[in-house]
Amino acid sequence: MTFHNNAQLNILVSKRNGDAVPFQPEKISTAITKAILAVEGQSASGSSRVHGVVSNITNDIVSRFRRLMPDGGIINIEDIQDQVELGLMRQGLQQIARAYVLYREERARKRVPDISVDKSKSEETLTVKLENGQLSEHPLSRIKQDIVDACAGLSDVEPEHIFDLAINNLYDGMNQHDIVSALIMTARSMIEVEPNYSFVCAQLLNQSLQNIIAEQFSITPSNDNFYLETFSKTIQFGVDKELLNSELLSYDLEQLAIAIKPERDRQFTYLGLQTLFDRYFLHWQQRRFEAPQSFFMRVAMGLALKEERREERAIEFYNVLSSFNYMCSTPTLFNSGTCRSQLSSCYLTTVDDDLSSIYQAVADNAQLSKWAGGLGNDWTPVRSLGAHINGTNGQSQGVIPFLKVVNDSAVAVNQGGKRKGAVCAYLESWHLDIEDFLELRKNTGDERRRTHDMNTANWIPDLFIKRVINDEIWTLFSPNDVPDLHELYGREFEKRYFVYERKADQGEIKLVKQIPAKQLWQKMLSMLFETGHPWITFKDACNIRSPQQHTGVVHSSNLCTEITLNTNENEIAVCNLGSINLSQHIKDDGIDQLKLQQTIRTAVRMLDNVIDINFYPVEKARNANLKHRPVGLGIMGFQDALYQLNIPYASVDAVHFSDSSMEIISYFAIEASALLAAERGKYESYEGSLWHKNIFPVDSLEKLQDERGDSYCSFDMTAQLDWRPLRDLVRKNGMRNSNVMAIAPTATISNIVGVSQSIEPTYQNLFVKSNLSGEFVVANHHLVKTLKKHKLWDSVMANDLKYFDGSVQSISRVPQEIKNLFLNAFEIDPRWLVESAARRQKWIDQAQSLNLYMSEPSGKKLDNLYKMAWSRGLKTTYYLRSLGATHSEKSEGHKGTIASSNYCAESASDEMVNVCNINDPECEACQ
Repeated sequence: MTFHNNAQLNILVSKRNGDAVPFQPEKISTAITKAILAVEGQSASGSSRVHGVVSNITNDIVSRFRRLMPDGGIINIEDIQDQVELGLMRQGLQQIARAYVLYREERARKRVPDISVDKSKSEETLTVKLENGQLSEHPLSRIKQDIVDACAGLSDVEPEHIFDLAINNLYDGMNQHDIVSALIMTARSMIEVEPNYSFVCAQLLNQSLQNIIAEQFSITPSNDNFYLETFSKTIQFGVDKELLNSELLSYDLEQLAIAIKPERDRQFTYLGLQTLFDRYFLHWQQRRFEAPQSFFMRVAMGLALKEERREERAIEFYNVLSSFNYMCSTPTLFNSGTCRSQLSSCYLTTVDDDLSSIYQAVADNAQLSKWAGGLGNDWTPVRSLGAHINGTNGQSQGVIPFLKVVNDSAVAVNQGGKRKGAVCAYLESWHLDIEDFLELRKNTGDERRRTHDMNTANWIPDLFIKRVINDEIWTLFSPNDVPDLHELYGREFEKRYFVYERKADQGEIKLVKQIPAKQLWQKMLSMLFETGHPWITFKDACNIRSPQQHTGVVHSSNLCTEITLNTNENEIAVCNLGSINLSQHIKDDGIDQLKLQQTIRTAVRMLDNVIDINFYPVEKARNANLKHRPVGLGIMGFQDALYQLNIPYASVDAVHFSDSSMEIISYFAIEASALLAAERGKYESYEGSLWHKNIFPVDSLEKLQDERGDSYCSFDMTAQLDWRPLRDLVRKNGMRNSNVMAIAPTATISNIVGVSQSIEPTYQNLFVKSNLSGEFVVANHHLVKTLKKHKLWDSVMANDLKYFDGSVQSISRVPQEIKNLFLNAFEIDPRWLVESAARRQKWIDQAQSLNLYMSEPSGKKLDNLYKMAWSRGLKTTYYLRSLGATHSEKSEGHKGTIASSNYCAESASDEMVNVCNINDPECEACQ
């Protein structure tokens, strides 16, 4: 059996007796083989199938440990066994995995009499190796106290138990910094049974971080005044190393240090804090010198640089961030207060039909990507394959070869190693290259015409959907023959399209192709299911409802389909994102409107500040952003809010809550921008906008219905609030921002604050999330809390939950009302997602990143779902997620399901992997 080369790993395995022995993959293979033979019998011995399974699982485990510990380290024997268990489940061997779980539990019970930790050992010391190579004595009592401190204030966690188990992972001669790793690995193994151990892991990590910083700045570790003593040193050190803007030193740092709230460090889950530690905190020579609250204050200071009362505003901004009421997007968190404060999330461009423009677009992409921007490119103007080129008297090779260049550029420019570059190409559905465009993400065919690392999206006019519904013919053109179609939408597009079709029929336009609209639509849906791309987005809804239609045309959305801003040859659209944590604004009887209003006013101010502070990699982006000042305020924690209100996602109540909550957010967001306009002035292109005409987002639905036709619309236009005072305020003050709202995926920032992503339903109630920071067990703490309340939570329930892929639906002792509340994303009829999204969309001036989940897709289901999304007035959709059936029965009469990725990993993604290896990329280029 062949394994990865492990010589360079330098990994030791900590056994239960405290010994550390070399890591040996062969022992993993032996254990897996024994487990399979124990269930399947000796008849399976020697079979090529078993050999292949054992080899795959072993190599996968070795690869995971190599990724987690590239420089070597210590692995707990229990962690290896956890990976064996997960590996069996990833291969669909649930029965074997369950037998393996029971075997481990039985062995653990037998070992209990032998595990007798000498309590007097807590007074002993451990000989550890310091960074300088010297040996030192480390008191075990200090380790115990660290565990007790990490568990303080948490229910259902046992410091003694952590200590007793951790003793087995410690040995004389180990590196001092490996102690905290051993403690964390011990505690993290308990998360799936008790989610509060995630907070314990976070506190252990925070203790280690504070010790590192204290040592750098020569202060006493674990000092109660840690932030008072280190904050100003952190800022000075960052400025000295040319990592931070020297203007930060002009703040009253003592006043800001006093305002820091150290207790907020205890809000973090392990996933949240580890993510910040690995990718956000400032470091010098790989040593972090920024702690969590210093980080939030530094971000706040960067955003308050141009405020008159800077300290006061910085403290205000700090409080909404550190309380997790609101969170800035990832680029803002990365770069606020730094020497290159590129704070914006999204850039949208239009590529013109000439060679210099095409390669200038590639160069612009590289510059924007370098500084952490996510990209959306409109490629519709570029002529199609076979079109005549006047300059060379030759024929064009079309759009596809240039997209290959864009794809490779996105891979090459990886945002300074923080994350991969990410771009999405958009093409209108009448473009003659559309059929080749649909196949860009296929795994077969000519690799020179494939873009596996780039996202793609269809930019679909209403006329195409109408022809699909009416089973009519669709005509494809080269854009150089029909140049104005790119700039038209609604009725004007339809009129002009008819003219070009008549010209084609009369032979005046030669390069055309006619195809049944249904046939092209079916191919769009087929490719969407097979590759996850291109996404389905709707051109007319984006333009007819755009507040800025007087200044241009929306030619595409962005990387994550929530931004809808104009682009042209002179303007690269820019959007600045941040998200309200909705779960932090819920009371027993609904939304805390006063708190939400205060949060939104601060959030919109912060977003508006980004525009003036921002570092713009290209001039066209600066010009557009200063002229229109768009921002995108979104939400996250929507599913958490439903849990808090005891509302199932798949319910009429959830649809109504989507409607009412977004109406309130829309009201306060527009109000905040109007109040800023009174203070700072209207945005430059305000005159002539829908805002200027007192047409709000909900009003623009009527415009869409009028343009599209009543028979194709099924909109809800009801409202609950009195909007007249706000209309008067906007009429008086104008708006500070051309666009105010957009709901982004929040993939990473939702991890930081520990809530559900964006508007997503719960992905699974128990899964392993894998990202650049490692692998993390994530348990639905709302479910655990509910099961505890009903006295149903125990180790058997935890094992059953793991066995059923994080689903409670097949666990008979769970009451039906709990099952209804905790349906996961694949157990919810996706029409509920569309209904809720439609209610939100009527209040939003941009769009939303809407993933759709379907456990068993079919052509008919997809056809109905996406037509429904169009008829409800959605502007865009995002990924389609689906499940595939496993061949292993998990219980009598129950056929289990293993999620299998039906798309390639997004280039700027975190991967979410459940216990059966679901690859679920989430866009983090936006957030």
